[in-house]
Amino acid sequence: MPQKYPTPIPIFDNLENIAKQKAPALAYAKKDFKLAVDFLKQYYGSEATFTAYRREMERVLQWSWLIAKKSILKLKRADIEDYIKFCQKPPRSWIALKQVPRFATKADLRVPNTKWRPFVVQLSKVDTKKGVMPDKGNYALSQQALSDVFKVMSSFFNYLLQENILEANPVAQIRQKSKFIRKQQSAPKIPRLTETQWQYVLVAAEKLAKEKPDTHERTLFVLTALYLMYLRTSELTASKRWIPQMGHFYEDTNQNWWFTTVGKGNKQRHIAVSDAMLGALKRYRESLKLSALPSPKDHMPLIPKVKGKGAVSCVTVIRDLVQQCFDIAAKNLRKKRLYREATGLGSATVHWLRHTGISDDINKRGRPIAHVRDDAGHSSMAVTDRYNDVTLQERHASAKRKKAK
Repeated sequence: MPQKYPTPIPIFDNLENIAKQKAPALAYAKKDFKLAVDFLKQYYGSEATFTAYRREMERVLQWSWLIAKKSILKLKRADIEDYIKFCQKPPRSWIALKQVPRFATKADLRVPNTKWRPFVVQLSKVDTKKGVMPDKGNYALSQQALSDVFKVMSSFFNYLLQENILEANPVAQIRQKSKFIRKQQSAPKIPRLTETQWQYVLVAAEKLAKEKPDTHERTLFVLTALYLMYLRTSELTASKRWIPQMGHFYEDTNQNWWFTTVGKGNKQRHIAVSDAMLGALKRYRESLKLSALPSPKDHMPLIPKVKGKGAVSCVTVIRDLVQQCFDIAAKNLRKKRLYREATGLGSATVHWLRHTGISDDINKRGRPIAHVRDDAGHSSMAVTDRYNDVTLQERHASAKRKKAK
């Protein structure tokens, strides 16, 4: 008979409500909960990081309390290894078929959602379009997700060390992490659009802008900014920490144009604006019946809502605009019998535009990697260097004519 596991309920609410929550009614949960909340508060400045860390903390606390039946402060190296194995193959009762909100508001109270589960089956875009139904039996923890488990837990236990609550980090005591995490001899391939795919996507956006300028001049501008300035979707949408405005495009004393944004880690950076990007900005502003270029005091939202007032604050809006261009481009590629290009575009995400812009600048335009690094907001040259294909091309060229005889 298969083992029965207690059904978990969500522990942590969103940024606005987590501080108001009370600890679960378990003997050893109160202290664990407070320590976890204090740890998560460190990441209030970055919603994406907070969300990722909350997910991992929620999982390990659920396992510690409901499966190991002990405080997280009592976990040892062997417990951590057991937990990793649990994450790799969680029970079906801990797996959901889709993402759902953790909490709902009822009569002014935040109530846990009973349909929420710590693990969720993920489907690729291609499978989703094909109508493939998610299956709990197909749940798999990716290498990246497994790496995140180690990263967040180690960070939490290091926090407890700094606070003099623990004397050792049980995650650091696992000497052979390689039995869980597969090492890469070389950097993984960066997903990006081919030259043909990008041109078809751009033509699709231009056609939409011509047919429905009131709606899709914005689409064309978004697409161009994602590619030419390597922007993330979160850097085009409004949040509590930053609202992109027209005035964030500015001219310096040398008559060079720049764009100010705030990216991951709440880091502000200034991106060099190319002549083509400046031309896209002028076209976009003229479609909005504005002057060709903004003044420093222009506080109009960079990406305004089509209906209603204010700036677009949901990244899904940006994703939907770009996905529409992807779909049209894929359809047109099939008409030209470019089936491989069309199929490959089916897996593309909005973030591929950032990857493509960075790759094209390094490999096709020869921009210095240090300049690309600063515009992209990468933490180090090593991150940017992953986009450099020159070494790979040379390696393949030296192997291409090898013969068995």
